[in-house]
Amino acid sequence: MDAKEAKTLNKLRPGDSGRVVGVVGSGLLKRRILEMGLVPGTEIRLKGMAPLGDPIEVLVKGYSLTLRRREAEAVTVEVD
Repeated sequence: MDAKEAKTLNKLRPGDSGRVVGVVGSGLLKRRILEMGLVPGTEIRLKGMAPLGDPIEVLVKGYSLTLRRREAEAVTVEVD
């Protein structure tokens, strides 16, 4: 079985997909990310990003979600 690579969401390239492993940090930022549906086990795909990398757009649970770089850095993803 292949070992899957884990990265933060901001390191993915458009078209990459995977599964959320966890959210680092605490307080309001972590709570906001979890409330947006980025909970461990959720399938996610990076749709695209702005030219300077902020913000990024992901597809999660059937809808498009836009995140700031700071938010994306807090989400760890196991890449397919």
